[in-house]
Amino acid sequence: MSVKRINLEGVGLNRFFGSLEAQIMDIIWANSKVTTKQVQSLLKEVLSYNAVMTVMNRLIEKGHLKKTTVGKGRFRQSYFESVQSKEAFIDEQTRIVTEGFIHDFGDLMVNHMVDAVQEADPGLMLLLEARLEQWRKGASENDH
Repeated sequence: MSVKRINLEGVGLNRFFGSLEAQIMDIIWANSKVTTKQVQSLLKEVLSYNAVMTVMNRLIEKGHLKKTTVGKGRFRQSYFESVQSKEAFIDEQTRIVTEGFIHDFGDLMVNHMVDAVQEADPGLMLLLEARLEQWRKGASENDH
């Protein structure tokens, strides 16, 4: 599942979700199956039940949540859970974004990525070098 829009000014999950959507997803990832009432009680700000339910339904429509309803009548309860783990979501979205930028702006993307890696964390440069060495070994083995 691909996020339709990326917020370049956002930070963390706010790059992929609106602020309230990101909070709700974090709550669901931390608590597995939850009800709207549980999510409402765990939010940083006080919001109406209907407002929380609307955003959760929007996350279902976007393919990020699934809903299970159990019981009947006034004993009916709906539970929401993520369709994928937070780690799987972040892995998938960063791969999609990276592949898109590489496809569209290859040389620039590689240059900027190396610069950003050096600035962010020198340890990441060691990881990049190790991955390149691993790739080289695999490529040379395939040549023989």
